[in-house]
Amino acid sequence: MYVEKLPKTWTVFCVAVYLAMVVRLAVDALPEDTGVWLLVSAAYLLVLVPCIAVPISKAIYHRVRVDPGSGLLRVGRERIPLAEVDPASVHAALRLVKPRPARRYAATAGAVQSPLSGLQAADHGAPRLVGGGWAVPMGMDSVVVSTCRGERLAIATHDGAALLTALARALAPAP
Repeated sequence: MYVEKLPKTWTVFCVAVYLAMVVRLAVDALPEDTGVWLLVSAAYLLVLVPCIAVPISKAIYHRVRVDPGSGLLRVGRERIPLAEVDPASVHAALRLVKPRPARRYAATAGAVQSPLSGLQAADHGAPRLVGGGWAVPMGMDSVVVSTCRGERLAIATHDGAALLTALARALAPAP
């Protein structure tokens, strides 16, 4: 089984800065200014929550798991049976050259999955983003594979080579 681990560095950094600021404020304000301390601590939360919203979104919409035991590829909220994934597309994707960061960011900027008809990436010929998000988050790569019916799927991942290797192993015929 392959489970992609999402980096937690940004979240830990943001929470650590928040806690340091709240503790520093507590040293100066407590016990006589408890109300002010609570109010300012809550105001700091207004900065913290948007900063950790993106990592939480990545965990919900772009968590990747390949489970040969259950025969499923799980990406975020979607479950795709491994029997529907075309092994030839996985092997072809393994042979592709990994794009450089600038090209990867440019490619993800135009692949938005808007809820409005006519504005989706699929309407412009791009593969459908699997998992439920609107676009591949910055800092993540995307891997494109096909189903046996010909539908192209884009999977956001931190390690495309590891994901494709796990998919190729899961799709290999049993000895």
